[in-house]
Amino acid sequence: MTDDCIFCAIVAGDIPARTVYETDEVLAFLDANPLARGHTLVIPKDHAQHVGDLDPERSRALFDAVSTLTPRVQAAVDADAATVGINDGEAAGQEVPHVHVHLIPRFDGDGGGPIHAVAGEHPDLSDDELDGIAAAIAE
Repeated sequence: MTDDCIFCAIVAGDIPARTVYETDEVLAFLDANPLARGHTLVIPKDHAQHVGDLDPERSRALFDAVSTLTPRVQAAVDADAATVGINDGEAAGQEVPHVHVHLIPRFDGDGGGPIHAVAGEHPDLSDDELDGIAAAIAE
């Protein structure tokens, strides 16, 4: 836990939240500034800023909770679908420097776009560039 993290303060009980799910490792609560009815945040209780900072056990617990909660959130608000997303780092739009997964209920005709719309223009990459990127990731 860190003293200046709002999500750590929620975990500690210092800031109230509308908790919808809790285990020893994970907390889920309604987003205070929702993008849709039922917008839920799922966080590890231990502070980690980036997805890569999670050890395998915390990662597993976080994504087990995401898997459990996504259909529950959809059912609670009669959503047609859900967008599940993580902003990992400031350049990606992460506003709270604590890993959190957004479960955003989606409705036919809600005006929202697909996850592919978040990155702006699509890069025009050659086969050599794609091969290089794939090799760098696989290392």
